[in-house]
Amino acid sequence: MAHEIGISAREALEKLKEGNARYLDSCVNMGDISLKIRKKTCREGQHPYAVLIACADSRVIPESIFSAGIGELFVIRVAGNVIDDHQLGSIEYAVEHLGCQLVVVMGHTRCGAVGAAIRKEANGYIKYITDEIRAAIGEETDDFKASCLNVQRSVRLIEENLDIRAMEERGLKVLGAVYHIEDGHVDFL
Repeated sequence: MAHEIGISAREALEKLKEGNARYLDSCVNMGDISLKIRKKTCREGQHPYAVLIACADSRVIPESIFSAGIGELFVIRVAGNVIDDHQLGSIEYAVEHLGCQLVVVMGHTRCGAVGAAIRKEANGYIKYITDEIRAAIGEETDDFKASCLNVQRSVRLIEENLDIRAMEERGLKVLGAVYHIEDGHVDFL
């Protein structure tokens, strides 16, 4: 699917919603992954229309969920879709250097990291992730509500740590979403 360079946050959100609608009825990725687009993005660089921070869960494939092809989404994946300096740097790069006007933090239902945080059962390096999620969810034990709270905290961290006011004056939008692994639809929060 071809896309315009430098589209607005509103247009980018509409593309995500339309792509998710196509995904709900498909069995294969509808995005352009052709040799032609690979050569074009190699020659002309990438011009993604949105930044997506998503969980590393193998059931969550942002390009498929939004029927996107090569060069359309700048995807950052980390277990529990938590935000730290690495993710902030990646977001800043996509906004400042690639011109993305929409940043979406997308959690999902039945998230293993959220479940581990709810059950307070992580150790090792995983604990760094679940500690971040615990800071977001407090004592919440409902999986869906906890996923939403975790997404909302990540959105807040992005807004608090990047110069979002200046970016918003240029049209940037930051929002949260939850992907339902049960049926594939996305709720934008």
